[in-house]
Amino acid sequence: MNRLTMRLLLLVVLATAFGNFSALAQTSPAIQLAVDATQATAKIIRVHEVIPAAPGPLTLYYPKWIQGTHAPVGPIANLSGLKVSASGKVLPWRRDALDVFTFHVDVPSGTKEVEASFDYLVSGGAACTATAKLLDLNWYPVVLYPAGAPAAQIMLKATLRLPSGWQFGTALAVESQSATEVVFQPASLERLLDSPVIAGEYYRVFDLTPPGEPIHHEIDIVSDSEAALAMTPEVQKGLTNVVAESGKLFGARHYRSYHFLLTLSDHTPHFGVEHHESNDSRLTERILISPGAARDAGGLLAHEFAHSWSGKFRRPKGLSAPDFQTPLQTDLLWVYEGNTSYLGDLLAARSGMWTADEYRQALAGYAAGLGPGRPGRTWRPVLDTAVALPGMFTGGPDTRGWTSWRRGMDYYEEGELLWLEAADLIHNLSGGQKSLEDFFRIFYGGPNNGAELKPYTFEELTQSLNQVVKYDWAGFWNSRLMSTSPEPPAGGIEASGWKLTFTPEPPIPGRVSRGVSNSTYTIGLNLDKEGVISDAIFNGPAFQAGLAPGMKVVGVNGRLFTPEILGDAIKASKSSTKPIELLVIVDEYYKTSSIDYHDGERYPHLIRNPDKPDYLDELLKPEVR
Repeated sequence: MNRLTMRLLLLVVLATAFGNFSALAQTSPAIQLAVDATQATAKIIRVHEVIPAAPGPLTLYYPKWIQGTHAPVGPIANLSGLKVSASGKVLPWRRDALDVFTFHVDVPSGTKEVEASFDYLVSGGAACTATAKLLDLNWYPVVLYPAGAPAAQIMLKATLRLPSGWQFGTALAVESQSATEVVFQPASLERLLDSPVIAGEYYRVFDLTPPGEPIHHEIDIVSDSEAALAMTPEVQKGLTNVVAESGKLFGARHYRSYHFLLTLSDHTPHFGVEHHESNDSRLTERILISPGAARDAGGLLAHEFAHSWSGKFRRPKGLSAPDFQTPLQTDLLWVYEGNTSYLGDLLAARSGMWTADEYRQALAGYAAGLGPGRPGRTWRPVLDTAVALPGMFTGGPDTRGWTSWRRGMDYYEEGELLWLEAADLIHNLSGGQKSLEDFFRIFYGGPNNGAELKPYTFEELTQSLNQVVKYDWAGFWNSRLMSTSPEPPAGGIEASGWKLTFTPEPPIPGRVSRGVSNSTYTIGLNLDKEGVISDAIFNGPAFQAGLAPGMKVVGVNGRLFTPEILGDAIKASKSSTKPIELLVIVDEYYKTSSIDYHDGERYPHLIRNPDKPDYLDELLKPEVR
């Protein structure tokens, strides 16, 4: 038997074995997953699983590559107290020497199931966070699953115990519940890990289903206080408008129902993560009762909602792994995240959550953050910020700072600006007869088959664009994704009848203008209210004066530092010939740095170019009357 024949025979044997295992996985009993979160406020969650198993070697996985974060960030360090047993007898386990997320167990003869128990130590972050009054739980840190079958074929029946009196919100279907325990209907591992749960003592639900909409939409909110749940009718109407506008924008839905899951706390990280039938969004405790509630919450919630189409229903093939151990290929994140940024901001504006000025302010901030003085674009194209994303999670504290030189996750902002340019291009090439929204309805449309995944490639993306307008779309994207121009990618802004400028007028404070301070585009310094420097813009005035991330500013022109005092010094620089002197702490030493800056305050804004039609105004008009 020659080597080729032997190889083919081996492949047939392996395929047959895998097929038999997959069939067994579909017909065997579901994994019983019991999660006890009654001590979540004490930062510990107890897990017990009953896993169908056959005698012989058994490999158990702890989820490693997590959808939505696009990286190997499963919190394996927080798994503690692991025990595996069968028929009341403890079984020894071995961690894989090459992959710390993998465990090996030898199952004795006569065994039909094994039991696994462990504790998950709650330390905050994206996976799970808890306060004295609430819990935000993803399932991936509280499950082990057997190797050998795709996540879509591994069934689990989950139960969740909560502190007495707590209520919960989730997209998972509930089978039964009591005062302290919820039993969910069986779900695949893929569906379970895509369906987080929020719970708490203070909980409220608001209906967001637009009139005439057959599919139910709601927002489930937990908070550290009762008062913080008082969402105004205006914000509720705005979110309902987001749902209505999404129906017009995409022309289709791909879920059974949708839950906006919102956690309000000053003791949790603030961000959002997408899921197919829900999102996991976390904001400050009192944001819904603040004057800027619509502005500050609208953009995040609209973005995560748009991900149900862009990222969950349509997902790059390289990000559509069969399980949670297979490495993800992130080169198309400029679509997954960049296009979603475009969609989310558009929905926020069309729904009335953002004003047109706030939308333009967001674009100005994106362009300014990628423009002159941000030299990272001169050596690193935006495509590489997507490709290299998994490596960004392995550097620890050393990856902080220097973002103007090293670049960060710019596929969000630069991706959005490139999609705006694509929208302008389609509009102009078609003489106003076609729009990017025609592409959205082709690419994201189709029948509603529930939480369906339809992967795509770059070639399929450009083919869909060519169905709208014939053009060299591959060349368009490749040239821009590989650009190392020092100029910001503002082609879409300029083609829309606007241009980026800098004026002394501060933007409206909030999430729309976060990262824009009176020191960012002047002396080139980002620092917190305590004076700790997070970034010194590479080759900017502060950098030239010897300032760097990690240093702490303690004095301004001989006076104790406050953000206001620094702002006054920057403003006064316009009429002064003297440098701005900062007293900083470098490790255990004091140092005085003189910053030669005399241009006063500078903030990014968009201004109209009267020589071109205002296409942004046309884009932002609501579709639902």
